[in-house]
Amino acid sequence: MTAIPRTQDRVAHDVWLPKETLAIRARARKAVAARLAPYARDIGQREESRESFPWDAFRGLADEGLFAVPFDAPFGAGLDHPMLATCTVAEEIAYESSSMAGVYDGQCILVPQTLVHAAPPLRERLIPELVAGRTAFSFATTEPETSSDLTAPRLSTVAERTASGYLVTGRKRWITNSVAAGWASILCRDGADGDRATMLLVDLASPGVTIGTPDLKLGHRGQITADIVLDRVKVPAENVLGEPGQGMRVALSALVRGRIGIGASGVGVAQAAMDLAVERLRTRQVFGGPLGAMQHWQYRMAQHATDIECARSLYQKAALLLDRGQEADPEAAMAKAYGTRVANDVVRDAVQIHGALGFARQVGATGESVRLEEMYRDAKILEIFEGANELQHWIVARRLIGRDITG
Repeated sequence: MTAIPRTQDRVAHDVWLPKETLAIRARARKAVAARLAPYARDIGQREESRESFPWDAFRGLADEGLFAVPFDAPFGAGLDHPMLATCTVAEEIAYESSSMAGVYDGQCILVPQTLVHAAPPLRERLIPELVAGRTAFSFATTEPETSSDLTAPRLSTVAERTASGYLVTGRKRWITNSVAAGWASILCRDGADGDRATMLLVDLASPGVTIGTPDLKLGHRGQITADIVLDRVKVPAENVLGEPGQGMRVALSALVRGRIGIGASGVGVAQAAMDLAVERLRTRQVFGGPLGAMQHWQYRMAQHATDIECARSLYQKAALLLDRGQEADPEAAMAKAYGTRVANDVVRDAVQIHGALGFARQVGATGESVRLEEMYRDAKILEIFEGANELQHWIVARRLIGRDITG
């Protein structure tokens, strides 16, 4: 498909971003065009399987240095604002493929925040594998009966302490990259009757680990998920991430960052849908003139442009707070909930503007496709995973009204 103009370059300006972030955006945009775009439509359409993990795009983005962005030297890019840069990369990836942005979120936002808590020998061994794209990694907290509520009593995956470490038994569900991953950061209940959680780095080649059949989903088909089943898996004591019993702290720290990344992905999806919609409004002729001459769509697009700019500013502000070493829980929740809602709103209108063409995977007679069917399927999950948007609103409400009232 011929590239369409980016409206972002006409109506939005990164006036306050650090020069290194602007450079990362330009670099990421070029890398996505060269290493992801040729595979993106196939990634978005093919049914999930072990064999369909998007290794070509995955390793291509790594080769371009995008997996190094979150990490300090000597392992990574050593940026002054790594979270802001990583979320900017996520936005650029999501512009081309929302599901590939989900892969990037697991590999380069969630997992890195757990690896900073690993023992130095593990960091020195595994971070270069992650950065180079030689090994995929997973972040595993969700279980069949718990997702947003990750308190220890809700966890059925149990780590029993032994003389040399842990024996882990349980099941994790909806785990990104699991079909291809070599390692997973796994949140476990510390002891069968424990009231605390521990995060462990588990070698997925260990005896007792089984990776389930890939889930068949409405969208995000390139973000392949599957259960991780653990049956008395031996994990050495040195594979604890953080301190024993402090796994919830590690997990929540990662999830706050992940929420900002998903908010950034929502912005990327919304921006892509906006650009498709504007091009259609300019070129589609109805009743003797362009569709864009209708005031209804003029006002709708102006509001969407405003919402996208607000969503972009929210994720950038939240990321910058973390880069400054400050707490950003309410801002992260706002960025995630707002950015993902905007994505769904803009995609829905973009489909409407394209009519039947927007609803079609492909026109049989011409082979024509505008990818909106894929984007429509993909956008919904952004409002659900890494903490449903209702949970994000609750996080904001607790800060706003007080936990003594909200619970």
